[in-house]
Amino acid sequence: MSKRHLFPSLDGLVTKAIRGIISYNPSLSLDEANRVVFDTAYDKSKVSIVSGGGSGHEPAWSGYVGENLLAASVAGDIFASPSTKQILSAIDRVPSEKGTILVITNYTGDCLHFGLANEKAIAKGHKCRMIICGDDVSVGRKGSLVGRRGLAGQIGVLKIMGGAAGAGGSLDQVYDLGVAFSQQIVSIAATLDHCHVPGRAEHATLGDNELEIGTGPHNEPGYRKLSPAPSAQELAKQILTYCLDETDPERGYVKFKPGDEAMLLISNYGGISHLEMGAFLDELLEQLASQWKLEPARIACGFLETSLNAPAFSVSIVNITAAAQNCSYSADEIKSFFDAKTNTSWESMAGSQAVRRSRAEQFVSPPPEPRKVIEEAKDLKIDPAVLDKMLRAACNQLIAAEPDLTKWDTVMGDGDCGETLKTGANCLIAALDKQLAAQGSVIAVLQELEEIVEGKMGGTLGGILGIFFVSLRTALQENLAIAQSEGLPKLWATAVQAALDSLTRYTPAKVGDRTVMDTLIPFAGGLRSGVFADGVEAAIKGAELTKTLKPRLGRATYVGADSSKGLPPDPGAWGAMVAIQGLQSGIAEVIS
Repeated sequence: MSKRHLFPSLDGLVTKAIRGIISYNPSLSLDEANRVVFDTAYDKSKVSIVSGGGSGHEPAWSGYVGENLLAASVAGDIFASPSTKQILSAIDRVPSEKGTILVITNYTGDCLHFGLANEKAIAKGHKCRMIICGDDVSVGRKGSLVGRRGLAGQIGVLKIMGGAAGAGGSLDQVYDLGVAFSQQIVSIAATLDHCHVPGRAEHATLGDNELEIGTGPHNEPGYRKLSPAPSAQELAKQILTYCLDETDPERGYVKFKPGDEAMLLISNYGGISHLEMGAFLDELLEQLASQWKLEPARIACGFLETSLNAPAFSVSIVNITAAAQNCSYSADEIKSFFDAKTNTSWESMAGSQAVRRSRAEQFVSPPPEPRKVIEEAKDLKIDPAVLDKMLRAACNQLIAAEPDLTKWDTVMGDGDCGETLKTGANCLIAALDKQLAAQGSVIAVLQELEEIVEGKMGGTLGGILGIFFVSLRTALQENLAIAQSEGLPKLWATAVQAALDSLTRYTPAKVGDRTVMDTLIPFAGGLRSGVFADGVEAAIKGAELTKTLKPRLGRATYVGADSSKGLPPDPGAWGAMVAIQGLQSGIAEVIS
């Protein structure tokens, strides 16, 4: 949990945040005194949906004010309900000829203040109703007198009701839909740690190998603390079991029949990367299909309802079919309300799902690669045993060097160099195990290296090596006659130099810039003597020299390295040198 913030105090932070949030939609207005955001373009002939709660859950709820969603929102302090006066102000800002529905999550402060505002609004002449959403299954039927706690399933309720209101539904229709839908949601949250509130000194924390399941969105402790923390796969299994096990007398709130359609909502609490949330969503979908025979008809994933910077999330599953059986709308109509476009934050999490394909249809195989045929006249062949030994030695030495390469690249770059080269080396070994070198074809090896680099090795180094290998292969094939007239060493010297000349069209790097070129350029120069060992010696000297050089290209230039204090070698240059040395040791092994 990070304790650092741009704003060290909560003073004025909530209002300032809302001022920023509404800037994406010029139709929105802010009553700063009451922290009410309302849509000036709302249609008073349609039902007005109003929601809100404590701040710290953004984009809930100010981020959902707009077409086909909320007419107005109201914000309290961090994790604290807005006052009755604020809520009444929100109702008054968006009067409706059909009526207004307040939709809130089940927390005591919200229930009391929105409930009082609802009564006062009715007394003032508004046709006003209220829905309290409780979807958390962790509490259990015996766990609380006040019912289930409200989690991000409520955002789904808001979207469906907003779509129905936008389509012209009556007060009764939209209200009944909201009640029916809210009663068909099961949710649970999990957290790696608690959030940190700006300006507060004391916060609960979890240990490095702990995880809580059944947490609330206000730093409440979880239903269970798990230690050691489960794997992502096991966590997904537990979450789905809590939500969907109909035999659980405490938590079997929603039942699914074969053929029932479901909706899945994943809310990132603010502190988990999109990368990991995407992977966890995939795991949930895989298990829903394989273990529960469910393939959601609609999915929303993102910052639905956050908890400041908490590294946590909630999972909500809704039975659309069952909801339709308890209101006047069909399952297809409910899905259309989900699909109804808004001009709010919702769009970044729901995408476009009106036309769906099965998950199986979304995953496709790459087109078949054409079989590469090497003409005998354009092939360079050497002793298969020598070729195999050279390549294996180079790969094994690269794999052994990976920890150092990764360490050095972490200091000076982005830390991927060692793993990139190790990946390439392992792929080449796998190809050698399948008899890549059995015919002694150098061209076949270079073609395989091109495939490996293009398909498995990203980053700058992968790009450089890709250009180098394809250019080297082309140069060898175009200059094969040199091997007959001037010998094999001359051919290699010519081809390596031609490959480097090709590289210069795509990178400005040269000797002294502290890159892989500090090894490759001296290596090419050394080969001109006709002795491979001279090229190896030059490559070693070039790589060693990078310990004294200040970076002039690439990410390493951003770290402000001071070469006077001693630097590690450039990992790309060192990796190339290790591979070249490996080739030499492979030759020596065969000869000896």
